[in-house]
Order: sequence, then C-alpha cells, then structure tokens
Amino acid sequence: LCSLQDSDDIEDVSLFDADDDLSRRSKKSKIRHPVASFFHLFFRVSAIVVYLLCELLTNSFIACMVTIILLLSCDFWAVKNVTGRLMVGLRWWNQVDDDGRSHWVFEARKVSAQGSKASSEAEARIFWLGLITCPMIWVIFAFSALFSFKVKWLAVVVMGVVLQGANLYGYIRCKVGSRKNLTSMATSYLGKQFLRQ
Repeated sequence: LCSLQDSDDIEDVSLFDADDDLSRRSKKSKIRHPVASFFHLFFRVSAIVVYLLCELLTNSFIACMVTIILLLSCDFWAVKNVTGRLMVGLRWWNQVDDDGRSHWVFEARKVSAQGSKASSEAEARIFWLGLITCPMIWVIFAFSALFSFKVKWLAVVVMGVVLQGANLYGYIRCKVGSRKNLTSMATSYLGKQFLRQ
C-alpha cells in the first residue's frame, strides 16, 4: 500500500498535449498585476467619461476642466512610471547630463535566459489597447470641438491629446527601439503594403 505521504509526492501528468497547451495558455493570459491594470484604464476612461458627461452634471466649466486635467495628469504619471514597467516591461524618461543637454532614454526589459517574460499576454493587450485607443478618442474629441466651435473645450482636448500622445510615442519608441527612426519604418511599411497591392 501507498502511504498518504507518498501520494502527496505523486505529480499529476497530463495525458494529452491539449491539456498542456491549455495550462500554458491560462498561465500566459493570467493578469499578474491587477491593480496596475485597473489604474492603467481607470484614469484614462474616467477623463473621457467626465468630458462626455460634464455638461450634464454641472454648469461649471472650470470644475470640469480641472477634474479632467487632474485625471489626465494622474494617468500620464501612472502609465509612464508604474504600469509601463509592470505590465509590459518598458520605460522611458528624459535625462539631463552635466553639460545641460537633454537625452531621451527608451528601455525595454530583456527576456530571461529561459525565454519567459515577467508580463502576461493579457496585461500586454490591456496596456496597448488602452494606450492606443484613448488618444484616438481624444483626437476625435479635438475635431468635434473644432468643428462645433467649442473653443473653450479645445484646450482641454488638446491637453488630452498631448499627454496621452506623449505616452504613446514614448512606449512605441521603447517597443520599436530608440535607434530606429520611426518615419523610416513607417515609410518602409507603407511601401511594402503598396507593393503587395
């Protein structure tokens, strides 16, 4: 007979390769930093919701403007300093040397020797979806404010485009690499698409 202690030492082995793939997929799609994922989207979505519902909730433009700019500023800081590092392993910053020259630094986390990353695919999808979608929404708001002649809202919307666009640009440079020229990459990509057609 097998004792209880020996049965604890027995390891479950999957009989089918599909079980292994399913367990690997569930580990990759697991969100490892739920608080960072929440705040990555919270400030962005909150600023958009406040912008959309501001005229319904209050008549004070100043209160709405200050609230939206505070949410956008919190979003900028959280994405740049916390969620980018935790969710996708990217970070960027500006460094001033002793001569007073400004240098932009773009970094990406190196993959470990085993090939495993510290971030999951689900977190990466959340990060990039929020990072790309929200600035596009602010650009739509900018055109809407411009064409509807809401000049006072244009300053708020431009602030949203600038703050969220700066994070988007910084993280694209981190992902693509700081040495590569983004315009040459875009030109080569469009050229390849044109030749395919």
